Amino acid sequence: MKNPISRWGALALLAAACVAAPAHAQVPNSPATMTLTAPQNVLQLSATGQVEAMQDLLTLSLTTTREGADAASVQAELRKALDAALNQVKSTAQPGQMDVRTGDFSIHPRYNRDGKISGWQGRAELILEGRDFPRITQAAARATSMTIGNVSFGLSREQRTKVESEAQAIAIERFKARAAEIARAFGFAGYSLREVAISGDAEVPMPRAYGMAKAQAMVADAPVPVEPGKSTRPVTVSGTVQAR
Repeated sequence: MKNPISRWGALALLAAACVAAPAHAQVPNSPATMTLTAPQNVLQLSATGQVEAMQDLLTLSLTTTREGADAASVQAELRKALDAALNQVKSTAQPGQMDVRTGDFSIHPRYNRDGKISGWQGRAELILEGRDFPRITQAAARATSMTIGNVSFGLSREQRTKVESEAQAIAIERFKARAAEIARAFGFAGYSLREVAISGDAEVPMPRAYGMAKAQAMVADAPVPVEPGKSTRPVTVSGTVQAR
């Protein structure tokens, strides 16, 4: 009679061999090696176009200050002055030509040498903005409860959009011309566009070229003399091209 332990041991070894055999037979495939070719004959360049335009937007701020022993009285005086100025200028407001909005309204304490509060002072601001310069300056002259704090010029949204479109067209043409020129200089027949980015820079005011007499002639009936200047709006086109 054969030894049962030996028989069962042999069967176990055979089963283990059958299980282990596929594991050795299945060898995972190694990933295929990818070869990346570096871009060749790629040119990187940029070009800028800018257009000069007359400033057609006037921003005029009216301000007033008050002082007092307590914050509540200073606030009441500021509101009184601001309400009076609003009533005097809003009657001639017109969207786009003269827009009216309130600006800074602040109250803060004053301190003595001992670091204690000795009183309060405050400031209120009213802003007139638009393309109708005489209308704005006349309204500012009527606001007797406030005085002119600041006058600045810029481009209106319509003028800015127009100038940016013109500057962008110039920048694109310069970019194309420069790409073709550089490609030819390297011995290529032409190029194809790979990628491009267009960015507009901040408005750049130009030095004023008009004297005060000419400014007053431009706005003859303006109680406050104003003198608009010029601004440029640059646009830059940058990117890469494939020389071919």
